Amino acid sequence: METYCDKIRELRQHRGLKQADVAKILETTQQVYSRYENGVNALPIHHLITLCLYYGVSADYVLGLTNEADSTK
Repeated sequence: METYCDKIRELRQHRGLKQADVAKILETTQQVYSRYENGVNALPIHHLITLCLYYGVSADYVLGLTNEADSTK
């Protein structure tokens, strides 16, 4: 089972983004974002929401509760 750490890494890589790119979107540092991807720090809800809106996926998808990425379903 994929964790949210795996999902946010996968979403970022699929779009050809660097950690620093996503960190700018979240208004944080690359180091903090790296800790989210590596599971060192928990992903705050406000960052989860921002990532879901940016990538166009549901929170359930990021959290591994569904395999359906489409946030409109």
